[in-house]
Amino acid sequence: MEELAGLLRIRVKKGINLARRDSLSSDPFVVITMGTQKLKGRAVENNCNPEWNEEMTLAIKHPNEPVILSVYDKDTFTSHDKMGDAQIDIKPFLEVHKLGLQELPDGTVIKRVLPTKENCLAEESRIVYHNGKIVQDMILVLRNVECGEVEIQLEWIEIPGGRGL
Repeated sequence: MEELAGLLRIRVKKGINLARRDSLSSDPFVVITMGTQKLKGRAVENNCNPEWNEEMTLAIKHPNEPVILSVYDKDTFTSHDKMGDAQIDIKPFLEVHKLGLQELPDGTVIKRVLPTKENCLAEESRIVYHNGKIVQDMILVLRNVECGEVEIQLEWIEIPGGRGL
């Protein structure tokens, strides 16, 4: 069995101005995929600005594998309508973890990541030392849809005996 590098906790906080797929609103939910892993969140009914506040955890074997966040509109009798997707660029976040930083003052900004054509960031994202952990908050612009953003937070979890980054 292949050894894990660690776990990536993704806090899916909220959706912002998501596309309307039903007559008046949408019933959005998030799916996160990485390789063969697929994590599905709960749907929030009739809301184009849902607050999910859900945690999803991926087991990381290959840190270079893309992490995709997709948003769907839950439909009961037909297939779910896609409401856009975004690739989560975890490379800058993992590079900061390789530095082995510890015991920084709370709120220290370790790195700033600017939006580019390659990442799906809506605005500058900061990797910060907060409550004894390194976290990255980001707002992702959804692709393949007319509008919508999703706010998330990344957190790395070391596994005792894991190979690490």
